[in-house]
Amino acid sequence: MRSIATCYSEHAIKVSNSYCSGPSNHATFSPNMIPSIQDAVTCIYRVKLCSQHQLLISLTWCSSLMDRGFTVTLVQDPSSPFKFHTRRLYLHNIKGTKSFKSTNSKVEIFWDLSFAKYDAGPEPVRGFYIAVFVNYELSLLLGDMEQEPEVKKLMCNVPMSKFSFVSRSEHFSGGAACSTKAQFFTTGTRHDILIKCIVQEKGQKNSILSVSIDDKNVVQVKRLQWNFRGNQIIFIDGCLVDMMWDVHDWFFNPKSGYAIFMFRPRSGMESRLWLEESKVEQNEEEKAGFTLLISACKNPD
Repeated sequence: MRSIATCYSEHAIKVSNSYCSGPSNHATFSPNMIPSIQDAVTCIYRVKLCSQHQLLISLTWCSSLMDRGFTVTLVQDPSSPFKFHTRRLYLHNIKGTKSFKSTNSKVEIFWDLSFAKYDAGPEPVRGFYIAVFVNYELSLLLGDMEQEPEVKKLMCNVPMSKFSFVSRSEHFSGGAACSTKAQFFTTGTRHDILIKCIVQEKGQKNSILSVSIDDKNVVQVKRLQWNFRGNQIIFIDGCLVDMMWDVHDWFFNPKSGYAIFMFRPRSGMESRLWLEESKVEQNEEEKAGFTLLISACKNPD
């Protein structure tokens, strides 16, 4: 299966590069809109150790009717000579520690979800912490409990790696309206994002894709059954962000297919969508841009 970026680079269906501030007029939509349920969130962080070696840490939050937990995956960064085998751990206890060795490196994970608070999804929003140590360096610290004695003790007199937020992937199921929040830039604000696939009263052939940010409609795609792939530029925090969609399977594989929506801010070196890295030299800071990927299945898993 080809990647979504490949489809766009070949202009698969429709590519719109017009600047968009959002249409002000709204069609008459069906009010029977079923909201989607967020059942998995994956965040990827790039870690630079004090030795200058790099690795990626992936953290996936998931939930079901019977259980809630998170998965920690450590992978080698392809751009680094540091050999680090992939290791995946599923941790469902609300509090604990876990350690293992991989390629002569020691990894320790500490977490406490005893007082974690959740919104609608599986990811806690406050009252928790997760700390990952690699070779006795504090390589990743998430949560809001830095001032708790337990966390202060972990941070005391240990070297700290540098880490950056690379990407966030969210999976929704059971509806055609996805709601989430995202911060696209380090100095930016956190925005409300709402994606809706709306069927007008005339039937499915008149479906419309509507994307709103902070209650402002920034993308509206009509005749979605024919324009099921495309991209459009939007402004967020005064910067260019490419928004891409692929809803092919919603129409042509409805039983098991899912739609994909991607938001990717442009770096200072990029002048068009998904500029091939082979055509321009970029330094490390410019390559490490943030990406938000949303996949949505209309039918519950």
